[in-house]
Amino acid sequence: MSEMKSKLRIIPLGGLESIGMNITAFEYEDSIIVVDCGLAFPEDEMLGIDLVIPDITYLQENLDRVKGFFITHGHEDHIGALPYVLREINVPIYSTKLTNGIIEHKLKEHNMLQKVKRKVVSYGQHINLGCFRVEFIRTNHSIQDAAALAIYSGAGTVVHTGDFKVDYTPVYGDAIDLQRFGEIGKKGVLALMCDSTNAERPGFTNSEKKVGKTLESIFSDHKNNRIIVATFASNVDRVQQIINTAYQNGRKVVVEGRSMVNIITTASELGYLQIPDNTLIDIEQLKNYPDEQTVLITTGSQGESMAALSRMASGMHKKIKIQPNDLIVFSSNPIPGNEKAVSKVINDLYAKGAEVIFHDAHVSGHACQEEIKLIYSLVRPKYTIPVHGEFKHRIAQARIAEELGYDKEHILLINSGDVLELDEAGAEVVGKVPAGDVYVDGLGIGDVGNIVMRDRQHLAEDGIIIVVLTMEAGSGQILAGPDIVSRGFVYVRGSESLMDEAQQVLNETVFDMAAEGVTDWGKIKNQIKDALGDYVWKKTKRKPMIMPIIMEV
Repeated sequence: MSEMKSKLRIIPLGGLESIGMNITAFEYEDSIIVVDCGLAFPEDEMLGIDLVIPDITYLQENLDRVKGFFITHGHEDHIGALPYVLREINVPIYSTKLTNGIIEHKLKEHNMLQKVKRKVVSYGQHINLGCFRVEFIRTNHSIQDAAALAIYSGAGTVVHTGDFKVDYTPVYGDAIDLQRFGEIGKKGVLALMCDSTNAERPGFTNSEKKVGKTLESIFSDHKNNRIIVATFASNVDRVQQIINTAYQNGRKVVVEGRSMVNIITTASELGYLQIPDNTLIDIEQLKNYPDEQTVLITTGSQGESMAALSRMASGMHKKIKIQPNDLIVFSSNPIPGNEKAVSKVINDLYAKGAEVIFHDAHVSGHACQEEIKLIYSLVRPKYTIPVHGEFKHRIAQARIAEELGYDKEHILLINSGDVLELDEAGAEVVGKVPAGDVYVDGLGIGDVGNIVMRDRQHLAEDGIIIVVLTMEAGSGQILAGPDIVSRGFVYVRGSESLMDEAQQVLNETVFDMAAEGVTDWGKIKNQIKDALGDYVWKKTKRKPMIMPIIMEV
Protein backbone atom coordinates (compact mmCIF):
# COMPACT_ATOMS: atom_id res chain seq x y z
CA MET A 1 0.00 0.00 0.00
CA SER A 2 2.81 2.39 0.91
CA GLU A 3 4.15 1.93 -2.65
CA MET A 4 0.84 3.29 -4.06
CA LYS A 5 0.78 6.26 -1.70
CA SER A 6 4.17 7.58 -2.65
CA LYS A 7 3.14 8.42 -6.23
CA LEU A 8 2.17 11.97 -7.13
CA ARG A 9 -1.25 12.46 -8.68
CA ILE A 10 -1.92 15.31 -11.11
CA ILE A 11 -5.61 15.90 -11.84
CA PRO A 12 -6.51 18.71 -14.28
CA LEU A 13 -10.13 19.77 -13.67
CA GLY A 14 -10.25 22.20 -16.62
CA GLY A 15 -8.21 24.15 -19.16
CA LEU A 16 -6.97 21.31 -21.36
CA GLU A 17 -9.55 21.38 -24.14
CA SER A 18 -9.88 25.10 -24.61
CA ILE A 19 -8.36 28.46 -23.74
CA GLY A 20 -9.78 29.24 -20.30
CA MET A 21 -11.00 27.63 -17.05
CA ASN A 22 -7.55 26.56 -15.86
CA ILE A 23 -7.52 24.53 -12.65
CA THR A 24 -5.32 21.57 -11.66
CA ALA A 25 -5.21 19.54 -8.46
CA PHE A 26 -1.96 17.99 -7.18
CA GLU A 27 -2.31 15.16 -4.69
CA TYR A 28 0.38 13.48 -2.62
CA GLU A 29 -0.46 11.15 0.27
CA ASP A 30 -3.06 12.99 2.38
CA SER A 31 -2.62 16.48 0.85
CA ILE A 32 -4.20 18.20 -2.14
CA ILE A 33 -3.16 21.63 -3.44
CA VAL A 34 -4.84 23.40 -6.37
CA VAL A 35 -3.10 25.55 -8.99
CA ASP A 36 -5.31 28.31 -10.46
CA CYS A 37 -9.09 28.53 -10.50
CA GLY A 38 -10.28 30.15 -13.71
CA LEU A 39 -13.49 30.64 -15.62
CA ALA A 40 -14.36 30.42 -19.30
CA PHE A 41 -16.66 32.74 -21.22
CA PRO A 42 -19.76 31.15 -22.73
CA GLU A 43 -19.77 30.03 -26.35
CA ASP A 44 -22.45 31.16 -28.79
CA GLU A 45 -24.62 28.11 -28.27
CA MET A 46 -24.69 28.56 -24.46
CA LEU A 47 -27.80 30.70 -24.59
CA GLY A 48 -28.30 33.04 -21.64
CA ILE A 49 -25.24 31.76 -19.78
CA ASP A 50 -23.06 34.43 -18.12
CA LEU A 51 -19.96 32.43 -17.16
CA VAL A 52 -18.66 28.88 -17.18
CA ILE A 53 -16.81 27.55 -14.12
CA PRO A 54 -15.15 24.18 -13.50
CA ASP A 55 -16.80 21.16 -11.90
CA ILE A 56 -15.14 20.81 -8.48
CA THR A 57 -16.99 17.66 -7.31
CA TYR A 58 -13.66 15.89 -6.72
CA LEU A 59 -12.40 18.68 -4.44
CA GLN A 60 -15.70 18.75 -2.53
CA GLU A 61 -15.52 14.99 -1.97
CA ASN A 62 -11.99 15.37 -0.57
CA LEU A 63 -12.54 18.66 1.24
CA ASP A 64 -10.60 17.72 4.40
CA ARG A 65 -7.45 17.10 2.31
CA VAL A 66 -7.50 20.34 0.26
CA LYS A 67 -4.87 22.66 1.74
CA GLY A 68 -4.90 25.77 -0.47
CA PHE A 69 -4.96 27.48 -3.87
CA PHE A 70 -1.79 28.69 -5.59
CA ILE A 71 -2.50 31.30 -8.26
CA THR A 72 0.00 31.95 -11.07
CA HIS A 73 -1.36 35.35 -12.25
CA GLY A 74 -4.38 37.64 -12.26
CA HIS A 75 -6.18 36.81 -15.53
CA GLU A 76 -9.85 35.78 -15.50
CA ASP A 77 -9.09 32.35 -16.96
CA HIS A 78 -6.95 31.70 -13.86
CA ILE A 79 -8.80 33.51 -11.04
CA GLY A 80 -12.35 34.12 -12.30
CA ALA A 81 -14.01 31.11 -10.64
CA LEU A 82 -12.53 31.78 -7.17
CA PRO A 83 -15.59 33.60 -5.72
CA TYR A 84 -17.82 30.67 -6.74
CA VAL A 85 -15.45 27.86 -5.78
CA LEU A 86 -14.44 29.38 -2.42
CA ARG A 87 -18.08 29.21 -1.27
CA GLU A 88 -17.70 25.43 -1.34
CA ILE A 89 -13.99 25.09 -0.58
CA ASN A 90 -12.80 27.83 1.74
CA VAL A 91 -9.04 27.35 1.96
CA PRO A 92 -6.22 29.94 1.87
CA ILE A 93 -5.07 31.55 -1.40
CA TYR A 94 -1.37 32.11 -2.13
CA SER A 95 -0.40 34.60 -4.84
CA THR A 96 1.92 37.50 -5.71
CA LYS A 97 1.11 41.11 -4.79
CA LEU A 98 -0.77 42.38 -7.87
CA THR A 99 -2.58 39.04 -8.35
CA ASN A 100 -3.72 39.22 -4.73
CA GLY A 101 -4.90 42.82 -5.21
CA ILE A 102 -7.08 41.77 -8.17
CA ILE A 103 -8.44 38.73 -6.28
CA GLU A 104 -9.28 40.95 -3.28
CA HIS A 105 -11.26 43.27 -5.54
CA LYS A 106 -13.23 40.24 -6.79
CA LEU A 107 -13.88 38.91 -3.29
CA LYS A 108 -15.03 42.36 -2.16
CA GLU A 109 -17.67 42.39 -4.93
CA HIS A 110 -18.96 39.03 -3.65
CA ASN A 111 -18.82 40.10 0.05
CA MET A 112 -16.25 37.39 0.80
CA LEU A 113 -13.20 39.42 1.77
CA GLN A 114 -13.54 38.69 5.51
CA LYS A 115 -14.19 34.98 5.01
CA VAL A 116 -11.18 34.01 2.88
CA LYS A 117 -7.55 33.83 4.03
CA ARG A 118 -5.06 35.33 1.60
CA LYS A 119 -1.29 35.33 1.65
CA VAL A 120 0.94 37.50 -0.54
CA VAL A 121 4.02 35.58 -1.67
CA SER A 122 7.22 37.03 -3.08
CA TYR A 123 9.39 35.43 -5.76
CA GLY A 124 11.80 32.85 -4.38
CA GLN A 125 9.64 32.25 -1.32
CA HIS A 126 8.75 28.65 -0.42
CA ILE A 127 5.37 27.76 1.09
CA ASN A 128 5.06 24.51 3.05
CA LEU A 129 1.55 23.12 2.90
CA GLY A 130 0.70 19.55 3.90
CA CYS A 131 3.08 17.20 2.07
CA PHE A 132 3.97 19.88 -0.49
CA ARG A 133 6.45 22.72 -0.75
CA VAL A 134 5.74 25.33 -3.43
CA GLU A 135 8.14 27.96 -4.76
CA PHE A 136 7.14 31.03 -6.81
CA ILE A 137 9.47 31.85 -9.75
CA ARG A 138 9.41 35.17 -11.63
CA THR A 139 8.12 35.03 -15.22
CA ASN A 140 6.88 37.58 -17.78
CA HIS A 141 3.35 37.67 -19.19
CA SER A 142 0.82 40.23 -20.43
CA ILE A 143 0.03 41.05 -16.79
CA GLN A 144 2.61 41.89 -14.17
CA ASP A 145 3.54 39.67 -11.21
CA ALA A 146 3.06 36.42 -13.14
CA ALA A 147 4.74 33.39 -11.61
CA ALA A 148 5.76 29.86 -12.46
CA LEU A 149 5.54 27.32 -9.64
CA ALA A 150 8.00 24.64 -8.57
CA ILE A 151 5.97 22.04 -6.70
CA TYR A 152 8.13 19.79 -4.52
CA SER A 153 6.81 16.47 -3.19
CA GLY A 154 8.21 13.13 -2.05
CA ALA A 155 7.70 11.78 -5.58
CA GLY A 156 9.72 14.52 -7.29
CA THR A 157 9.52 18.12 -8.48
CA VAL A 158 6.95 19.43 -10.96
CA VAL A 159 7.51 22.80 -12.67
CA HIS A 160 4.31 24.55 -13.78
CA THR A 161 5.14 27.55 -15.98
CA GLY A 162 1.78 29.29 -15.67
CA ASP A 163 1.18 31.58 -18.66
CA PHE A 164 4.57 32.98 -19.64
CA LYS A 165 6.84 34.48 -22.23
CA VAL A 166 10.52 35.40 -22.11
CA ASP A 167 10.80 39.20 -22.13
CA TYR A 168 14.32 40.52 -21.59
CA THR A 169 13.09 44.14 -21.65
CA PRO A 170 9.79 44.21 -19.75
CA VAL A 171 8.09 47.57 -19.23
CA TYR A 172 7.95 47.12 -15.46
CA GLY A 173 9.95 44.89 -13.13
CA ASP A 174 12.58 42.32 -14.02
CA ALA A 175 12.98 39.74 -16.76
CA ILE A 176 11.98 36.11 -16.21
CA ASP A 177 14.29 34.31 -13.75
CA LEU A 178 15.84 31.86 -16.21
CA GLN A 179 18.68 31.18 -13.79
CA ARG A 180 16.26 29.72 -11.22
CA PHE A 181 14.68 27.45 -13.86
CA GLY A 182 18.19 26.19 -14.62
CA GLU A 183 19.05 25.60 -10.94
CA ILE A 184 15.86 23.61 -10.38
CA GLY A 185 16.50 21.68 -13.61
CA LYS A 186 20.02 20.70 -12.42
CA LYS A 187 18.56 19.11 -9.27
CA GLY A 188 16.23 16.97 -11.38
CA VAL A 189 12.63 17.63 -12.43
CA LEU A 190 10.01 14.88 -12.65
CA ALA A 191 7.59 16.75 -14.93
CA LEU A 192 7.18 20.08 -16.73
CA MET A 193 3.70 21.54 -17.28
CA CYS A 194 4.29 24.20 -19.91
CA ASP A 195 2.03 26.83 -21.53
CA SER A 196 1.05 25.72 -25.07
CA THR A 197 -0.92 28.76 -26.28
CA ASN A 198 1.64 29.86 -28.89
CA ALA A 199 3.32 26.49 -29.47
CA GLU A 200 2.29 26.60 -33.14
CA ARG A 201 4.20 29.85 -33.72
CA PRO A 202 7.90 29.69 -34.66
CA GLY A 203 10.53 32.03 -33.26
CA PHE A 204 10.29 34.28 -30.22
CA THR A 205 7.48 36.46 -28.90
CA ASN A 206 8.32 40.15 -29.20
CA SER A 207 8.97 42.26 -26.12
CA GLU A 208 6.14 44.38 -24.74
CA LYS A 209 8.41 47.43 -25.31
CA LYS A 210 7.93 46.96 -29.08
CA VAL A 211 4.28 47.98 -28.68
CA GLY A 212 5.46 51.24 -27.09
CA LYS A 213 7.40 52.09 -30.26
CA THR A 214 4.37 51.25 -32.46
CA LEU A 215 2.13 53.44 -30.28
CA GLU A 216 4.58 56.33 -30.56
CA SER A 217 4.47 56.20 -34.37
CA ILE A 218 0.65 55.89 -34.39
CA PHE A 219 0.35 58.97 -32.14
CA SER A 220 2.79 61.02 -34.20
CA ASP A 221 0.98 60.09 -37.46
CA HIS A 222 -2.44 61.07 -36.06
CA LYS A 223 -1.84 64.37 -34.31
CA ASN A 224 -5.29 65.73 -35.26
CA ASN A 225 -7.43 62.74 -34.34
CA ARG A 226 -9.07 61.67 -31.13
CA ILE A 227 -7.46 58.29 -30.35
CA ILE A 228 -9.35 55.39 -28.77
CA VAL A 229 -7.25 52.36 -27.76
CA ALA A 230 -8.95 49.07 -26.93
CA THR A 231 -6.95 46.53 -24.98
CA PHE A 232 -7.26 43.95 -22.19
CA ALA A 233 -7.98 45.60 -18.86
CA SER A 234 -5.45 43.32 -17.18
CA ASN A 235 -2.54 44.29 -19.44
CA VAL A 236 -1.18 46.89 -17.04
CA ASP A 237 2.08 47.32 -18.97
CA ARG A 238 0.15 48.10 -22.15
CA VAL A 239 -2.00 50.63 -20.29
CA GLN A 240 1.21 52.16 -18.86
CA GLN A 241 2.67 52.57 -22.35
CA ILE A 242 -0.53 54.14 -23.70
CA ILE A 243 -0.54 56.61 -20.78
CA ASN A 244 3.17 57.41 -21.29
CA THR A 245 2.67 58.04 -25.03
CA ALA A 246 -0.41 60.20 -24.37
CA TYR A 247 1.49 62.23 -21.77
CA GLN A 248 4.45 62.79 -24.13
CA ASN A 249 2.00 64.01 -26.79
CA GLY A 250 0.24 66.38 -24.37
CA ARG A 251 -3.01 64.41 -24.36
CA LYS A 252 -5.41 63.78 -21.49
CA VAL A 253 -6.50 60.17 -20.82
CA VAL A 254 -9.98 58.82 -20.07
CA VAL A 255 -10.38 55.24 -18.85
CA GLU A 256 -13.67 53.62 -19.83
CA GLY A 257 -15.08 50.17 -18.96
CA ARG A 258 -15.68 48.76 -15.49
CA SER A 259 -12.96 46.10 -15.50
CA MET A 260 -10.46 48.65 -16.86
CA VAL A 261 -11.25 51.13 -14.09
CA ASN A 262 -11.01 48.37 -11.42
CA ILE A 263 -7.63 47.05 -12.52
CA ILE A 264 -6.09 50.49 -13.10
CA THR A 265 -7.21 51.54 -9.61
CA THR A 266 -5.74 48.38 -8.04
CA ALA A 267 -2.49 48.56 -10.04
CA SER A 268 -1.84 52.24 -9.30
CA GLU A 269 -2.64 51.80 -5.57
CA LEU A 270 -0.07 48.97 -5.42
CA GLY A 271 2.52 50.95 -7.37
CA TYR A 272 2.46 48.91 -10.59
CA LEU A 273 1.22 51.83 -12.68
CA GLN A 274 2.77 55.29 -12.70
CA ILE A 275 0.30 57.92 -13.89
CA PRO A 276 1.72 61.47 -14.33
CA ASP A 277 -0.24 64.15 -12.44
CA ASN A 278 -3.16 65.79 -14.26
CA THR A 279 -3.14 63.18 -17.04
CA LEU A 280 -6.24 61.19 -16.12
CA ILE A 281 -9.54 62.99 -16.54
CA ASP A 282 -13.11 61.92 -15.90
CA ILE A 283 -15.30 61.01 -18.88
CA GLU A 284 -17.54 63.99 -18.02
CA GLN A 285 -14.59 66.37 -18.65
CA LEU A 286 -13.98 65.15 -22.22
CA LYS A 287 -16.07 67.95 -23.68
CA ASN A 288 -13.72 70.55 -22.13
CA TYR A 289 -10.82 69.43 -24.37
CA PRO A 290 -10.43 69.40 -28.16
CA ASP A 291 -10.42 65.89 -29.70
CA GLU A 292 -6.75 65.99 -30.66
CA GLN A 293 -5.80 66.41 -27.00
CA THR A 294 -7.58 63.29 -25.73
CA VAL A 295 -7.07 59.51 -25.61
CA LEU A 296 -9.59 56.92 -24.45
CA ILE A 297 -8.40 53.59 -23.09
CA THR A 298 -11.30 51.17 -23.25
CA THR A 299 -12.37 47.56 -22.84
CA GLY A 300 -13.95 45.59 -25.67
CA SER A 301 -10.96 44.59 -27.78
CA GLN A 302 -12.50 41.10 -28.03
CA GLY A 303 -15.83 42.31 -29.41
CA GLU A 304 -17.70 41.50 -26.16
CA SER A 305 -21.24 42.75 -26.72
CA MET A 306 -21.58 44.67 -23.44
CA ALA A 307 -18.05 46.12 -23.32
CA ALA A 308 -17.51 49.86 -23.78
CA LEU A 309 -16.08 49.74 -27.34
CA SER A 310 -18.93 47.55 -28.66
CA ARG A 311 -21.46 49.97 -27.18
CA MET A 312 -19.65 52.90 -28.85
CA ALA A 313 -19.53 51.04 -32.20
CA SER A 314 -23.25 50.26 -32.12
CA GLY A 315 -24.13 53.81 -31.02
CA MET A 316 -25.45 52.66 -27.63
CA HIS A 317 -22.81 54.29 -25.42
CA LYS A 318 -24.40 57.03 -23.36
CA LYS A 319 -21.39 59.37 -23.23
CA ILE A 320 -19.20 58.70 -26.26
CA LYS A 321 -20.25 58.97 -29.90
CA ILE A 322 -17.88 57.70 -32.60
CA GLN A 323 -17.06 60.47 -35.09
CA PRO A 324 -15.31 60.46 -38.48
CA ASN A 325 -12.23 62.09 -36.90
CA ASP A 326 -11.70 59.15 -34.49
CA LEU A 327 -8.84 56.67 -34.74
CA ILE A 328 -9.49 53.34 -33.02
CA VAL A 329 -6.50 51.12 -32.23
CA PHE A 330 -7.08 47.45 -31.37
CA SER A 331 -4.16 46.65 -29.09
CA SER A 332 -4.89 42.92 -28.85
CA ASN A 333 -5.39 39.88 -31.05
CA PRO A 334 -8.75 38.10 -31.12
CA ILE A 335 -8.77 35.09 -28.79
CA PRO A 336 -9.66 31.97 -30.84
CA GLY A 337 -13.44 31.98 -31.25
CA ASN A 338 -13.85 35.77 -30.97
CA GLU A 339 -12.88 36.65 -34.54
CA LYS A 340 -16.46 37.15 -35.74
CA ALA A 341 -17.41 39.43 -32.85
CA VAL A 342 -14.26 41.52 -33.35
CA SER A 343 -14.82 41.99 -37.08
CA LYS A 344 -18.42 43.03 -36.43
CA VAL A 345 -17.19 45.82 -34.14
CA ILE A 346 -14.55 46.86 -36.70
CA ASN A 347 -17.21 47.02 -39.44
CA ASP A 348 -19.51 49.10 -37.22
CA LEU A 349 -16.66 51.54 -36.52
CA TYR A 350 -15.81 51.88 -40.23
CA ALA A 351 -19.51 52.46 -40.97
CA LYS A 352 -19.41 55.47 -38.63
CA GLY A 353 -16.51 56.92 -40.65
CA ALA A 354 -13.76 56.21 -38.11
CA GLU A 355 -10.28 54.94 -38.97
CA VAL A 356 -9.28 51.57 -37.45
CA ILE A 357 -5.82 50.06 -36.87
CA PHE A 358 -5.80 46.41 -35.86
CA HIS A 359 -2.34 45.18 -36.92
CA ASP A 360 1.01 45.46 -35.16
CA ALA A 361 -0.25 47.27 -32.05
CA HIS A 362 -0.04 44.11 -30.00
CA VAL A 363 2.43 41.47 -28.87
CA SER A 364 1.42 38.18 -27.29
CA GLY A 365 1.88 37.30 -23.63
CA HIS A 366 2.69 33.68 -24.45
CA ALA A 367 5.90 31.90 -25.40
CA CYS A 368 6.56 30.89 -29.01
CA GLN A 369 8.47 27.76 -30.00
CA GLU A 370 12.02 28.98 -29.27
CA GLU A 371 11.09 30.15 -25.76
CA ILE A 372 9.38 26.83 -25.04
CA LYS A 373 12.59 25.05 -26.16
CA LEU A 374 14.60 27.33 -23.88
CA ILE A 375 12.50 26.34 -20.84
CA TYR A 376 12.83 22.64 -21.75
CA SER A 377 16.59 22.93 -22.04
CA LEU A 378 16.83 24.63 -18.64
CA VAL A 379 14.36 22.42 -16.74
CA ARG A 380 15.21 19.12 -18.51
CA PRO A 381 12.15 17.30 -17.19
CA LYS A 382 11.74 13.53 -17.26
CA TYR A 383 8.11 13.88 -18.39
CA THR A 384 6.35 16.70 -20.18
CA ILE A 385 2.65 17.50 -19.75
CA PRO A 386 1.60 20.20 -22.26
CA VAL A 387 -1.10 22.39 -20.67
CA HIS A 388 -3.09 25.55 -21.41
CA GLY A 389 -4.66 25.46 -24.83
CA GLU A 390 -6.87 23.65 -27.26
CA PHE A 391 -5.86 20.21 -28.40
CA LYS A 392 -4.02 21.59 -31.47
CA HIS A 393 -1.87 23.85 -29.28
CA ARG A 394 -0.90 20.99 -26.97
CA ILE A 395 -0.13 18.71 -29.92
CA ALA A 396 2.15 21.48 -31.25
CA GLN A 397 4.05 21.45 -27.96
CA ALA A 398 4.25 17.64 -28.03
CA ARG A 399 5.93 17.99 -31.45
CA ILE A 400 8.48 20.43 -29.99
CA ALA A 401 9.23 17.89 -27.24
CA GLU A 402 9.71 15.17 -29.88
CA GLU A 403 12.19 17.43 -31.73
CA LEU A 404 14.07 17.76 -28.45
CA GLY A 405 14.35 13.96 -28.18
CA TYR A 406 11.39 13.02 -25.96
CA ASP A 407 9.60 9.79 -26.88
CA LYS A 408 5.84 9.15 -26.77
CA GLU A 409 6.09 7.49 -23.31
CA HIS A 410 7.45 10.70 -21.80
CA ILE A 411 5.05 13.13 -23.47
CA LEU A 412 1.78 12.95 -21.54
CA LEU A 413 -1.21 14.42 -23.41
CA ILE A 414 -3.92 14.11 -20.79
CA ASN A 415 -7.46 15.49 -20.66
CA SER A 416 -9.49 17.31 -18.04
CA GLY A 417 -10.67 14.80 -15.44
CA ASP A 418 -7.80 12.35 -15.99
CA VAL A 419 -5.97 11.14 -12.87
CA LEU A 420 -2.29 10.96 -13.80
CA GLU A 421 -0.08 9.02 -11.37
CA LEU A 422 3.64 9.47 -11.69
CA ASP A 423 6.98 8.97 -10.01
CA GLU A 424 10.54 8.23 -11.19
CA ALA A 425 9.51 4.68 -12.16
CA GLY A 426 6.67 5.58 -14.54
CA ALA A 427 3.57 7.58 -15.37
CA GLU A 428 0.08 6.45 -16.29
CA VAL A 429 -3.53 7.62 -16.25
CA VAL A 430 -5.20 5.47 -13.56
CA GLY A 431 -8.73 6.84 -13.55
CA LYS A 432 -11.12 9.69 -14.16
CA VAL A 433 -12.88 12.18 -11.89
CA PRO A 434 -15.83 14.44 -12.78
CA ALA A 435 -14.71 17.42 -14.85
CA GLY A 436 -16.74 19.65 -17.08
CA ASP A 437 -18.65 22.88 -17.37
CA VAL A 438 -20.82 24.34 -14.62
CA TYR A 439 -22.96 27.19 -15.95
CA VAL A 440 -23.48 30.42 -14.03
CA ASP A 441 -26.74 32.08 -15.08
CA GLY A 442 -27.73 35.16 -13.08
CA LEU A 443 -27.59 34.13 -9.43
CA GLY A 444 -27.91 30.42 -10.23
CA ILE A 445 -24.77 28.29 -10.19
CA GLY A 446 -25.07 24.87 -11.79
CA ASP A 447 -28.87 24.88 -11.88
CA VAL A 448 -28.82 25.11 -15.67
CA GLY A 449 -27.60 21.79 -17.07
CA ASN A 450 -27.50 20.11 -20.46
CA ILE A 451 -31.24 19.45 -20.53
CA VAL A 452 -32.09 23.12 -19.92
CA MET A 453 -29.51 24.14 -22.55
CA ARG A 454 -31.09 21.72 -25.00
CA ASP A 455 -34.53 23.21 -24.32
CA ARG A 456 -33.18 26.74 -24.84
CA GLN A 457 -31.59 25.66 -28.12
CA HIS A 458 -34.88 24.07 -29.19
CA LEU A 459 -36.88 27.20 -28.30
CA ALA A 460 -34.34 29.41 -30.06
CA GLU A 461 -34.44 27.35 -33.24
CA ASP A 462 -38.13 26.54 -33.69
CA GLY A 463 -40.20 28.32 -31.02
CA ILE A 464 -42.98 26.90 -28.87
CA ILE A 465 -46.65 25.98 -29.25
CA ILE A 466 -48.75 25.80 -26.07
CA VAL A 467 -52.04 23.91 -26.10
CA VAL A 468 -54.47 24.69 -23.28
CA LEU A 469 -57.62 22.74 -22.43
CA THR A 470 -59.93 22.44 -19.42
CA MET A 471 -61.43 19.10 -18.34
CA GLU A 472 -64.11 18.26 -15.81
CA ALA A 473 -62.82 16.19 -12.90
CA GLY A 474 -64.26 12.70 -12.82
CA SER A 475 -66.08 12.61 -16.16
CA GLY A 476 -63.10 13.76 -18.24
CA GLN A 477 -65.42 15.91 -20.33
CA ILE A 478 -63.82 18.85 -22.14
CA LEU A 479 -65.22 22.13 -20.85
CA ALA A 480 -63.03 24.64 -22.69
CA GLY A 481 -60.45 24.58 -25.47
CA PRO A 482 -58.32 23.20 -26.83
CA ASP A 483 -56.70 26.57 -27.60
CA ILE A 484 -53.37 27.17 -29.35
CA VAL A 485 -50.86 29.85 -28.35
CA SER A 486 -47.53 30.07 -30.20
CA ARG A 487 -44.34 32.07 -29.65
CA GLY A 488 -41.33 32.20 -31.97
CA PHE A 489 -42.90 29.65 -34.35
CA VAL A 490 -44.68 31.62 -37.09
CA TYR A 491 -46.05 35.14 -37.30
CA VAL A 492 -49.68 34.27 -36.54
CA ARG A 493 -51.27 37.12 -38.50
CA GLY A 494 -49.60 36.00 -41.69
CA SER A 495 -50.39 32.32 -41.18
CA GLU A 496 -54.09 32.18 -40.37
CA SER A 497 -54.78 29.17 -42.57
CA LEU A 498 -51.91 27.19 -41.05
CA MET A 499 -53.12 27.94 -37.52
CA ASP A 500 -56.75 27.17 -38.45
CA GLU A 501 -55.78 23.78 -39.85
CA ALA A 502 -53.60 23.09 -36.80
CA GLN A 503 -56.63 23.91 -34.64
CA GLN A 504 -58.72 21.42 -36.66
CA VAL A 505 -56.11 18.66 -36.23
CA LEU A 506 -56.07 19.41 -32.53
CA ASN A 507 -59.87 19.36 -32.19
CA GLU A 508 -60.11 16.03 -34.01
CA THR A 509 -57.40 14.46 -31.84
CA VAL A 510 -58.95 15.63 -28.58
CA PHE A 511 -62.53 14.71 -29.49
CA ASP A 512 -61.49 11.27 -30.80
CA MET A 513 -59.87 10.57 -27.44
CA ALA A 514 -62.91 11.86 -25.57
CA ALA A 515 -65.11 9.53 -27.68
CA GLU A 516 -62.83 6.61 -26.78
CA GLY A 517 -63.11 7.59 -23.10
CA VAL A 518 -59.37 8.27 -22.65
CA THR A 519 -58.93 10.28 -19.43
CA ASP A 520 -55.27 9.57 -18.65
CA TRP A 521 -53.49 12.94 -18.84
CA GLY A 522 -50.17 11.47 -19.91
CA LYS A 523 -51.82 9.71 -22.87
CA ILE A 524 -53.76 12.82 -23.89
CA LYS A 525 -50.62 15.00 -23.80
CA ASN A 526 -48.63 12.50 -25.86
CA GLN A 527 -51.37 12.18 -28.47
CA ILE A 528 -51.60 15.99 -28.76
CA LYS A 529 -47.80 16.28 -29.14
CA ASP A 530 -47.67 13.53 -31.80
CA ALA A 531 -50.63 14.69 -33.90
CA LEU A 532 -49.75 18.38 -33.81
CA GLY A 533 -46.03 17.73 -34.22
CA ASP A 534 -46.60 15.59 -37.34
CA TYR A 535 -48.93 18.17 -38.90
CA VAL A 536 -46.58 21.11 -38.24
CA TRP A 537 -43.56 19.20 -39.55
CA LYS A 538 -45.43 18.25 -42.72
CA LYS A 539 -46.47 21.86 -43.39
CA THR A 540 -43.41 23.82 -42.26
CA LYS A 541 -40.49 21.35 -41.78
CA ARG A 542 -40.09 22.85 -38.29
CA LYS A 543 -40.20 21.15 -34.92
CA PRO A 544 -41.38 23.66 -32.32
CA MET A 545 -41.57 22.59 -28.70
CA ILE A 546 -45.19 21.53 -28.03
CA MET A 547 -46.46 21.97 -24.46
CA PRO A 548 -49.97 20.70 -23.67
CA ILE A 549 -51.42 22.18 -20.45
CA ILE A 550 -54.52 20.50 -18.98
CA MET A 551 -56.53 22.20 -16.23
CA GLU A 552 -59.04 20.30 -14.15
CA VAL A 553 -62.18 21.85 -12.64
